[in-house]
Order: sequence, then structure tokens, then C-alpha cells
Amino acid sequence: MSEKKLLILNKQQIQQKLDRMAYQILEDNFDEEEILIAGILPRGNHIAERLKTILDGIAPFKSRILTIELEKQSSSLSANIDFEVEECSNKVVILVDDVLNSGKTLAYGFGVFLDVPLKKLRTAVLVDRNHKSFPITTDFAGVALSTVIKEHVDVVLDEEDGEEDAVYLR
Repeated sequence: MSEKKLLILNKQQIQQKLDRMAYQILEDNFDEEEILIAGILPRGNHIAERLKTILDGIAPFKSRILTIELEKQSSSLSANIDFEVEECSNKVVILVDDVLNSGKTLAYGFGVFLDVPLKKLRTAVLVDRNHKSFPITTDFAGVALSTVIKEHVDVVLDEEDGEEDAVYLR
């Protein structure tokens, strides 16, 4: 028996959501010289790269991509990063992931920056599911979905999956 999938966002709608999020990030950081966009691997990093591309075309500030790989099944923070965390001192960091579900991934992402005095730490997600177990909110969300806990959100990105961009609920 095949699993039913409901299309939530198509390729064009995903692009519209990312454009809107980029403009919100611009408005929130208009006076900055540089912002750091930290994408959580795998899909959060692709979304971060897309946001950077949009911002590079519209923003007066520079933006730089940082990559965070988290051990999500671990009961403690275990992260691999491609930057020196001290480089983030007194800067704006936008932490990016594809889906905000329980908040655990973003909470672990916050942990990377706990010992650094940041100017601002903001969060951006393509889909906010509203099922938080952790006290995490998102500053920039493409779409908010109220779902039942046993439903699953699949974000398909062509860079990761080789298929056309889409967001499905199953």
C-alpha cells in the first residue's frame, strides 16, 4: 500500500517563501556590515545557501555561510563546524534549518554559540510545525503548519534529493 503525500509547497511557492524570508532578514539587519548564516546539515544548509544568494542580490551587507553538522540522536550537544566559533563574536547569526518540529535541533544549534557574545541570534526555518518540546521559536518561517504529531513533513530539495523542490505532509 502506498503512503499518501499531500503537497504543501511546490517549487515556486518555496522560492516565494525564501524570497519573503530574505526580505525579513534584510529588514531586521539593515544597518549591519555582515551577517553570518549558519545552516544545519543537510537541508538547513541548502536553505541557508539559497537565502544567501537572495540576500547577495538585495542587501547592502555581506553575508557568509557557516555549516553546522549535529549529532541529532545524541542526548548531549555534539557538533562539527566549519568555522572558528570566535569569528562570530559581536556578529549577527541566522541559524537555519528546514523544519522546526520539537525544537531539539535548533536548541543544539544554539549550543554552538553559547560561549560567544553575539550581537543577535535569529532562527529561520522553511516549515514551522508548532510541536515544540523545547522553548524555541522561529524568527523567520516560510510556512507554519498545525499538524498531528504522527504526521511527517518531508522537505525535498533538488540539491539534496535530485528531485524538484517540494514540501509534503505524510
